Amino acid sequence: MWSYDKRLQFPVKIKNPDPQLAKIVISQLGGPDGELGASMRYLNQRYAMPYKECKGILTDIGTEELAPRSYP
Repeated sequence: MWSYDKRLQFPVKIKNPDPQLAKIVISQLGGPDGELGASMRYLNQRYAMPYKECKGILTDIGTEELAPRSYP
């Protein structure tokens, strides 16, 4: 049996919400030119690649785009 606790890894306290900045952040992550879109393009292109080496490179790049970022 398992239990699910819905909680954040790091606590978030928003004092002054900024809708313009939120729109920019969301578009960078999930927009058409964002990281998720780029990752899906790399991972889809690997299926049409005839060479194993190139297929591996596209897989590596696509999975790297999905990796969490640590911003300073």
